[in-house]
This record gives sequence, C-alpha cells and structure tokens, in this order.
Amino acid sequence: QVQLVESGGGWVQPWGSLRLSCASSGVTFSLNVMGWYRQAPGKQRELVARIGGGGSTNYADSVKGRFTISRDDAKNTLYLQMNSLKPEDTAIYYCNGLRQQYVWGRGTQVTVSS
Repeated sequence: QVQLVESGGGWVQPWGSLRLSCASSGVTFSLNVMGWYRQAPGKQRELVARIGGGGSTNYADSVKGRFTISRDDAKNTLYLQMNSLKPEDTAIYYCNGLRQQYVWGRGTQVTVSS
C-alpha cells in the first residue's frame, strides 16, 4: 500500500525558512510527476510546486522565487525549501502525484506568524 509521509513543518516568523520532506513506501518519485500541495483553513487544496521525472519544475505564482522543489532519488525523498515565508503561506502541506492519484498523507502544518 502506498504511503506518503510529510515532515518538517512548524512555526516560523515571517521571512523565515523551512524545509519540508516527503517520504514514500510504494512510490518511486523519479518515475512520477510529483507535487507539493497546501490547504489553508477554509480554502481548497492547491498545488504550489511540481517536479517531473526529468527534474523540470513548475511553481504557483504565489510562491515563485521563494520556494524550491527538489528530489533525492537515492533516498526517494521529495523536498520543498521554503524561504521568505509569509503569513499567507500558513497551511497544511502535502505531497502527492500530479494527478493526486495516491492516498493523501497527514500532511505537515506550517504556521507563519510573528
């Protein structure tokens, strides 16, 4: 059974940084287009970054220039480096395939506030 496990969230002040990780049993990230999603309170889940099998990346306008998605194929781990965080980045962050084809993990909470 495929499992996605996100970690690395926490509380950070505005302009701070966090690095999120996503590990999986059952999914080989390098063979899939994978994404980081987030869901803020009262809002729909949205895709913020994705990475293709060949390493190409794409970002939502709201995070472009601040977030970087990457992948360690040896560890089969997906990362999201988040810099210059803003209060509006507060959300639960999840990883999944681009087609959201896997069961959602529990996510990791990111809270940005002073």
